[in-house]
Formats: sequence, structure tokens, C-alpha cells
Amino acid sequence: MKIKKINAQLVNDSKGDKTIKISINTNIGSFSASSPNGTSRGKSEAKPYKKSLEEDIKTIKKFSEYFSEEIIEKFDDLHRVEDIIDRHVGANTFFALESAILKAIAKEQKIEIWELINPEQSKIKKFPRFVGNCVGGGKHVSIGNKKPDFQEFLIIPNLKKVGDSFKKNKELKEKIKILLEEKDKLFEGLKNLENAFISSLNEKELLEILKKLKSPLGLDIAASSFYKRKKYFYKNPRLDRNSEEQFSYLVNLIKNYGLFYIEDPFDEEDFESHAQLLKKFPKSLIVGDDLIVTNYKRLKKAIDKKSINAVIVKPNQCGSLIEVKRVCELAKKNNIKLVFSHRSGETTEDILADLAFGFQADFFKCGIDGKFREPKLKRLIEIEKKLG
Repeated sequence: MKIKKINAQLVNDSKGDKTIKISINTNIGSFSASSPNGTSRGKSEAKPYKKSLEEDIKTIKKFSEYFSEEIIEKFDDLHRVEDIIDRHVGANTFFALESAILKAIAKEQKIEIWELINPEQSKIKKFPRFVGNCVGGGKHVSIGNKKPDFQEFLIIPNLKKVGDSFKKNKELKEKIKILLEEKDKLFEGLKNLENAFISSLNEKELLEILKKLKSPLGLDIAASSFYKRKKYFYKNPRLDRNSEEQFSYLVNLIKNYGLFYIEDPFDEEDFESHAQLLKKFPKSLIVGDDLIVTNYKRLKKAIDKKSINAVIVKPNQCGSLIEVKRVCELAKKNNIKLVFSHRSGETTEDILADLAFGFQADFFKCGIDGKFREPKLKRLIEIEKKLG
């Protein structure tokens, strides 16, 4: 496959913010892909654009002719793309361009995108479990005087088929709505940008409700978002906790509510507290997102310190899909579970499903429903159906 021309343009994500969409013209047709945006971003996350979105668009157009002599036939040929534009554009632009290229290669070879990532089809057997965000808080809620301090409250059905998990999460979400109407006097049925319900209840009150579902539960605490001056500042109710108090509080929550999944429970530089929690609860998933930001070196540090047993993979955190591959290989080598994840500001782009299945992710964190979440979930269901 040869790239004849590259174009880029501004499009809106689910938050109404600007993001990038890249289109390529090749010898077999035209292909495009867009990048999501994050609301809660780790400090060590790669910059989405070199200087600005507008500058990246100009740069991509200038580099268009540089690809005309390159023949790209397989996933690892993305190295050639990266050799040309590395350090000239940001992570969002990288991700959108490489995604469009994978679509073109797959079309030319008449295969699925995930097959480019993992050609050994006989070893492709596992579909990821769905991780569904049902109630939002923290930085993901911008309205109301009261909200949970934790960012996401998650339901994680353990079913064999992703199609069944999709239906189950929708059913559970409807039950949650009924329970919130009963327990939350301020509940109005409103949803945040990830299509999760908005509640005025705090984390303990919400967990009391969610445990009635009798489903595996999880939290995305996003602790860095309310950490400053060596303390965790809670607003609902107002109090502050030092690291030791935060640890004790989380221990009680995990024990009392049987939490299966705990993401970013401490500040993004506190590898030691993550390690202590994992040692205390080796059968729960202690998940690194802001701690790792899909960064090979930070994942290596977390492995060395035994800080986590699961890692969030957000491809546009680093931009390079070659780097995503390195991160996934390092995680698997060290028995770290892979959680492929969307961002808060999404587009209808669905390539995340192919990436998750191709890299044989253990979990797929992509909301439960809604215009910008369902395309990715339904693409995974489509892959499952095609494989019988």
C-alpha cells in the first residue's frame, strides 16, 4: 500500500472540543480516522499536539509528499511512518494517522485490522471483559453542587460473550437508575459526557446501592485529581486524608464492598502506596492509568516496584502504536492485565476494538451506551460474530 496524499481537519469530540481527523488517499482508496481527547490527563502523558492542533494540521499537510515512496504492508511498517514525522507532531495526530494507515492496509489485504496486529489467528481466542462506567464523579462532572469525589463507578460482568456483556451492562444501568431515583433526592436522571449518571451521593452511598446489583464492581478513583500538598482533599463530605489515611480508607472500601477493580487509588507519582495496596489485595486488580500513561518506562518502573497488576492502555496517550505494542508485550511478559480504554472526549471512531482484540486485552473499558461509546462496543461484538 502506498500513500499518495494526506489531509487533516478539525472535528468535534463528544465534549464539543476540537480534535483531529486525518484522511489518506492511497492506491486503493481513501481512509480516515480521528483521535479522542482526555479530560483527566496524567502529568507524564505525551502532548496531544506538538504546539497546537492547528499547527499539527499544517505540519501533516507539509509532510504529505514524504510518504509517496514508502510501501507499507504490515503493522511493524508503521516504524517508517514514525521515522518521518517523529517529534514533528503530537500524540493525537500520531494516533489518527496510524489508525487510518492500518485501515488502508487491512482493506488492501482483505483482512480485519486486528489481524494485522496479531496474524497468528489460531492463538486468538480471548475476548475482553467489558468495564462499564455507570455513575460519574470528579472531573467528569461539571454541574451540581454535590458529586462523588471518585471519577467512575464501574460494573464488570463476567460473561463468556461480549454481546451478552453489552446487554447485561445496559440492564444493570437501568436498575441503577431506579435505585438512584429512590435513594438520591437530587437525582434528575442527568448524564455526564461519558453517558454515566450524575449523582449527588458520595462514594460510600453509591457503593451501598451498587452492591445490590450483585455484579463485580470497580472504581476509577483518579486520586491525582484531588491530591495536592501531600493530602487527598475530599469535598463530599469535606475532609482531607494523608497517604496513610487514604490507604486505610481504601482498604475498608475494598473489604466492605468486595471491590474487584481499583484504578488510580493514589497520586500518579506514588508507586509505593500502589504496591502496598496490591500486596494487601493480590486478588483484586490494582490498575495504573495516570501512574503509567501508556508509557514503557513508567510501566517498567511499576513492574520493578510491584505497584500494579493491571494497566490502562489508551493509544493516544503516547500516539505511537508501535509504542502501544511495546507496552502490551512488556505487560504480558510480566502477567500484567491489559485494560484498553476510551477517553472522556470521544469520536465515533471504532478502531479501539480492533486494537484491544488484536493485542488480546483482558478488559475493554468503554462506557455502557451512547452515540460515542457504542460504536466501539458494537465493533467488538461484530468481531465476535464473524469468528463464530
